Amino acid sequence: MQKCKVAFFDTKPYDRIFFDEENKKYSFEIKYFKNHLNIETAHLSDGYDMICAFVNDSIDKNVVDVLCKSKIKLIALRCAGYNNVDLKAVYGRIHVVRVPEYSPHAVAEHAVALMLTLNRKTHRAYYRTRDGNFSINNLLGFDMYDKTVGIIGTGKIGKCAIDILTGFGMKILAYDLHPDKEYADKMHFRYVSLSELYHDSDIISLHCPLTPETQYMINEKTIAQMKNGVMIINTGRGKLIKTHDLIEGLKVGRVGYAGLDVYEEESEYFFEDFSSSMISDDVLARLLTFPNVLITSHQGFFTKEALGNIAKTTFENIIEYLDGKYLKNEICYRCNETCRKKMGKRCF
Repeated sequence: MQKCKVAFFDTKPYDRIFFDEENKKYSFEIKYFKNHLNIETAHLSDGYDMICAFVNDSIDKNVVDVLCKSKIKLIALRCAGYNNVDLKAVYGRIHVVRVPEYSPHAVAEHAVALMLTLNRKTHRAYYRTRDGNFSINNLLGFDMYDKTVGIIGTGKIGKCAIDILTGFGMKILAYDLHPDKEYADKMHFRYVSLSELYHDSDIISLHCPLTPETQYMINEKTIAQMKNGVMIINTGRGKLIKTHDLIEGLKVGRVGYAGLDVYEEESEYFFEDFSSSMISDDVLARLLTFPNVLITSHQGFFTKEALGNIAKTTFENIIEYLDGKYLKNEICYRCNETCRKKMGKRCF
């Protein structure tokens, strides 16, 4: 195995813990940068063989040009999403690999935690009792049992959510471009159109990737199709929801609850500490004023198991590249996963 130098961007203390532990098997030379990867910091890659990036790093054409000048051979994303990468700009120049799954249970369980917290208002009850207030006025919830939940996206995370919510005795409606009929029969739920899912669901949970087709799928028109008081949960990508339209829905009561682990302009704020400063994003600040909105800082993936799996898969991706093997987790704008598996070779 070749030795190589890897530059990690947007790193936090927990990244170091899990990657350093996994690196005991490989002894890669790693430099951890706190900085996000962008045009101002891309030069830090100079002298390294490859970089490891995260969801809020910006890998656009200008950044790619700098990485190429630094002779970067591989971009190893330590996340599943890759909408922050200009795939056309990297094609034929730098290979890009990702971690397609790390713990679908972690994200699904977090989505359900948002549902339960919003419904039973346990976060508000916690602060009341800490202040010696044991009143339960305005903490009224509803039974999850026999309610209808709409799951958009039935990949591994969506299926984990269905498994959990079925255990609550909920009725499941689902939408996916590629329905798994066998799984639906096994779990006794129906695939329906998006319009039917919007119209009939008490809770809607988003578990689909961000694509040109899904961007802003939750907007003024689709919210108008939903039940009054609907609960919307998003643990996918921020731009699945048009935030201004969500706020209008909250103001008029069409949206009764919103649980967001992601936000469309999150890159400046999420994973950072602004407790001693002011939030200048007026839209995010407005969302935080609603008592029926719960925002978490993209922590759905944040479990010991998931972080361990992320480190393991990231290094396995790097080893595959160094050994000249087929990159099973490569992403490319010219072909899809099925195509690459048939070829059994790298994209270029």
